[in-house]
Amino acid sequence: AESLVFGFIQNMRRHLQLSFLPVLCRPIGVGSTFEGWNPCEDDSIYCFLVPLKAPRGHTFHIEPGTAGETTARNFCIRVGLLCTCTAERWAKMRCFLHHPEDELKETEAPSLLHTLCTNSFLDVEKIAHWFSQNVKAVWKALPQSSQCGLTVLPSSRSCKFRVTGGRERSLTIEMIFGVQQGNSDVYLSSQALEATLTPSTMWPESYAVAEVKLFRHMTRQAPKNLVHLRCLRTCAHILGSTNFSTYSLKTVVMHLLTTTSLSSHHGTFYIRHVLTIMHYLRGCLEEKRLNHFFFGNKNVPKEIILPPDLLTAEPVNLFQHLPHNPDAHAKAWSDFNLL
Repeated sequence: AESLVFGFIQNMRRHLQLSFLPVLCRPIGVGSTFEGWNPCEDDSIYCFLVPLKAPRGHTFHIEPGTAGETTARNFCIRVGLLCTCTAERWAKMRCFLHHPEDELKETEAPSLLHTLCTNSFLDVEKIAHWFSQNVKAVWKALPQSSQCGLTVLPSSRSCKFRVTGGRERSLTIEMIFGVQQGNSDVYLSSQALEATLTPSTMWPESYAVAEVKLFRHMTRQAPKNLVHLRCLRTCAHILGSTNFSTYSLKTVVMHLLTTTSLSSHHGTFYIRHVLTIMHYLRGCLEEKRLNHFFFGNKNVPKEIILPPDLLTAEPVNLFQHLPHNPDAHAKAWSDFNLL
């Protein structure tokens, strides 16, 4: 999956190198498959985040969006223009800032503002459509195309496709898009929030890259038979029809990994560790609170780079729906007893 995605990106970069469209950076594998605990190994979806950078003569300005009723922080990405007058001669490009597009020659490529933006803001759905069209265009240039078939799947905020045939089993790949916040491991992502209607110009803050980095860091620091991934996979399997999300369980495990001795995660204590996860979850239900791992958490390893305001932010409660909703709290207890 990784070699295929890298091949797509490399070919698309060559195809777009003279354009004024977003610069595609090296894709980053994210999600449970790359964290090492995917509960559905026989039906894996390989998810990659493709970082985007502003093209020549353009710049990205991150602006806060509306918080709504979710715990996530949302942002808009305003596209601005830069003066490139001094580079015109050697770069053979017009300055979009001082030469409006209606004055450009028809043979010149249009700017990002008039292709992938809505009201000067980067539009997720337009980017997903543009990227999917380019995936189809470069597919025949890849060596896999001679033995495999490509099917682009419906998705409004990402590029999702299935590759079938060849010696390997079918692969389902989803490519989401992100804009990095400074030099941190936190991105603004095209991935929509669950159960919410996210406007096409809204980019929710994503911690997927930081989470992959955390799990890999803890695995390197722990004994060879560290069992936290096996326990997380087990707990995710038994969620069944409960209302507990896998993200809640993952958050519990991340808290435990950074607040308990790594020696306690030895494979010999597998059952005890599963019970520790359940005990922590029980405490969260009693307090009606499960803190988001990356908000104001002093236990985040220094190897994980977070935006400064996230380090000092007030803790965010992932169980914010419980304190003022007795029915939801009762259902959560019922689900917990079932687990």
